[in-house]
Amino acid sequence: MSPSVGQPVEEIYSVEQALDFLQNWPVGRQGPIYQLAFDACFGASVDVVSTDEACKAFTAFCRVCGLMAKDMMWPETGRKPSAKRLH
Repeated sequence: MSPSVGQPVEEIYSVEQALDFLQNWPVGRQGPIYQLAFDACFGASVDVVSTDEACKAFTAFCRVCGLMAKDMMWPETGRKPSAKRLH
């Protein structure tokens, strides 16, 4: 499921927003990468996992699922997005 023209875009800026997104992910599409992202985001929400690790796990999940726009760039660096943007 990759983003396409005319589809709504959802920007996620926090661990809590990432966790909300993951909690709404279809059960039939939840696999090991989903579980890693969910566990990391949940862990970060209760200060057991670092925010940086949660960001990396969530970003990996989004990339594997084809959810990230291919042309998405960091405004301040011009690089492709990384997990550090999620705070």
